[in-house]
Amino acid sequence: MPEKVAEILGFSPCEISLLMKIGLLKPLGKPAPNAHKYFCATEIIELSHDREWLDKATRAVGKHWREKNQREKRQKLVASLP
Repeated sequence: MPEKVAEILGFSPCEISLLMKIGLLKPLGKPAPNAHKYFCATEIIELSHDREWLDKATRAVGKHWREKNQREKRQKLVASLP
């Protein structure tokens, strides 16, 4: 179901996992980490119209990718040092 949620909210499926991890998106119940995640359709539609939430989520996703890219650059730099 994260694929449908991603499509509605305008994020990629892997970013939906990130939003769940940081607490901006909550699946129904308490699924195990490797279990299928289900979401309340009404809540997802409401979030898709909530500009403030979308802004917060977009900034969180951007921060995640920025930090990940910086870590990868640092690792490459360290690996290239003699």
